[in-house]
Amino acid sequence: MKLPPAVVCLLLILVFFDAARVEARGTPSAQGSRNQWSSMFVFGDDFVDNGNRPNITGEKTSRQWSYPYGSYLNSHYATSPVLTGRFSNYRMQSDFIARMLGLHEAPPAYELTEDQSCDSSGMTFASGGAGVFKVKTKKVPTLAAQVQTFKRLVKDGVISTHQLHHSVALIAISGNDYMSDSDIETGFYTSFDDLDTYVGHVATEILDNVAQLQMLGVRKVLVNNLHPIGCTPLHTSLNNYTTCDLLGNYGASVHNKYLKQMLEERDNVHILDLYTAFTDIINHAPGGGSAESKNFKGKLTPCCESTYKGGYCGERSHSGKRLYDLCETPDKMFYWDQTHPTHAGWEAVMKALQQPLMEFLDEDYVA
Repeated sequence: MKLPPAVVCLLLILVFFDAARVEARGTPSAQGSRNQWSSMFVFGDDFVDNGNRPNITGEKTSRQWSYPYGSYLNSHYATSPVLTGRFSNYRMQSDFIARMLGLHEAPPAYELTEDQSCDSSGMTFASGGAGVFKVKTKKVPTLAAQVQTFKRLVKDGVISTHQLHHSVALIAISGNDYMSDSDIETGFYTSFDDLDTYVGHVATEILDNVAQLQMLGVRKVLVNNLHPIGCTPLHTSLNNYTTCDLLGNYGASVHNKYLKQMLEERDNVHILDLYTAFTDIINHAPGGGSAESKNFKGKLTPCCESTYKGGYCGERSHSGKRLYDLCETPDKMFYWDQTHPTHAGWEAVMKALQQPLMEFLDEDYVA
């Protein structure tokens, strides 16, 4: 059966989104805000997960607990590896935002925190591989489930009203809802209108959870828009890491359009424009780009890459042989693996976003 051209193009977009799956997983000086933001609560996926996926010895576990994740600064780094549960070679987005608030690093992971307790710096509920809808192949909490866990801690008094009123929340949803194994009926995607509607549903779920956090007392909410997923090495590897995939980036733009429409005028909410920040560094026009762009020799190439198709960074054979290649200078590479930025990549992105973020935090809370 020959499909109409529009349907073929639609299927291509979905395929490219699927390829850009973000699987479970710094630092500007802490300048702080004139307002006292002493706590941070983090929700979402692997862009900000710092240890909520299990680390179970002897069982298959998330790669975020495997060297070189978490502690690879360069090929001459002499100290013993410190596995931190992060999907990067060192720090990631939430760590840099925490430093802007005057904190040392992102707040502790929920799963690594003693029951019925909350650190004064807040808590991270994000889990690698999560989205707003369920992902069939991964047993990870959705964004709504993460917010419900947060709500329970608030109602139990583990998180105090005082802590809430001095808190900032971060929501990072980075593309898992556009994978083929998300909990959405396959037949739903039959036209561009259906795709448009589905993307709208994803954005609505994000909006609903923003509203929940605000109702519970969180004063300021930061929300990532979707980065240019067509520029991840998972896409650029198809053309020898030379160019970004336009269809993948188009899909991200549709998501961002809806997110902006729903959140732009909402009080006490700020959209972190990852799409523009990433693009200015890795996919700008000749002669353009941000000042940070020139610091990267590898913009579309990963620092850590499997030695065979279907493998992953950090993988080893049963005999312990390393099954991945590792660059010597991750500070010169924007991407760490197939989908996640390096420490240096995140540092450059957050440096670009720091001024508008701090201006937002300095604004008075609108009751």
